[in-house]
Amino acid sequence: MKERSVAIVVLAAGKATRMGEGGPHKLLAEFDGIPLVRRVALAAGGAGASSVIVVVGHRQAEIRQALHGLSLLIVENPAYESGMASSLKVGFASADVDDTDGVLVMMADMPAISAEHLDRLIAAFRDADTLSIVRSVANGQPGNPVILPGTLKDAILRLEGDKGARGIVEACGLPIIDVEFGDAARLDLDTPEAIVSAGGILKG
Repeated sequence: MKERSVAIVVLAAGKATRMGEGGPHKLLAEFDGIPLVRRVALAAGGAGASSVIVVVGHRQAEIRQALHGLSLLIVENPAYESGMASSLKVGFASADVDDTDGVLVMMADMPAISAEHLDRLIAAFRDADTLSIVRSVANGQPGNPVILPGTLKDAILRLEGDKGARGIVEACGLPIIDVEFGDAARLDLDTPEAIVSAGGILKG
């Protein structure tokens, strides 16, 4: 049987309003000298996925510069101010997603997620008897990233507003496989204090 293919969509378009009006961009904060968005993209690129798509919007020129030289597809979400649903839709509408069996959706503000974490999700997706949702959990609590089967694409493309795919996951009736990541699955950085606490240095 042909191995199931997985594309990775990295959501990096949001305004991060909790960083403060006119404040530094959280995705440009540096961890070990590397901008956060590049660190996450490197993890994505190091996993066994067929392709990596990064969705950009807010301050995209700087995000694109931070991603310079990496082997990935950058797509623009012109409606990024309307919320996360628009970025999911742009990612899922990418040509690189068309023929894949699953899409691994990850946030660009999760510094503790590694290529090894992503490979564990991909392996669980490929090993499942039937097409399943595979999600990371932190001590049993749902977290991110998550792999969504390609069969959910139409439902994703109907999403509106500032919401992700959790409602689809809960309502679609597909099997859900949880993969325990510990705290890494819940460590997202929404405030300057959270970035500094996680070992980051604010930039830009």
